[in-house]
Amino acid sequence: MNAPTPQLFLADTDATEQLGRALAATRPPRAVVYLRGELGAGKSTLARALLRALGVTGAIRSPTYTLVERYPLGDGGEALHLDLYRIGHAEELEFLGLGDAEPELWLVEWPERGAGGLPDADLTVELAIEGAGRSARLRAESGAGRGWLSRLEEVGRLHAVSSVT
Repeated sequence: MNAPTPQLFLADTDATEQLGRALAATRPPRAVVYLRGELGAGKSTLARALLRALGVTGAIRSPTYTLVERYPLGDGGEALHLDLYRIGHAEELEFLGLGDAEPELWLVEWPERGAGGLPDADLTVELAIEGAGRSARLRAESGAGRGWLSRLEEVGRLHAVSSVT
């Protein structure tokens, strides 16, 4: 049985950041998150808020040009934030030195450009510009992802962010 796919309306940047904090508060010990959406849809804003809520201090840079940024998490783990917009083929991932990476959290923008060279997603967040705000659709891709969405709904975190449809 497929889990419901929550659809959220994020009225502003604060709502997008609130979603990031909610995801951080309920995440599984290890997770891969694919962030999909057009340019300007809020992928980096969501990733930045999630990382900040997980204890990342200092600058959180968008990996638009570096392609990957590594962040130590507050619990001693590591997160990788990838932006694959500028790569042409998944084979280019080899040059990023991710072969032995075992972070607790992967945040991958433009995952379709790395298809076949990335770990499978636990959760996909699809963001889109909608009027003055954004829409976000959360889709579980694994058992860990289904558990994550269940925890979000159980603690009412999604309703605090937006009206869920």
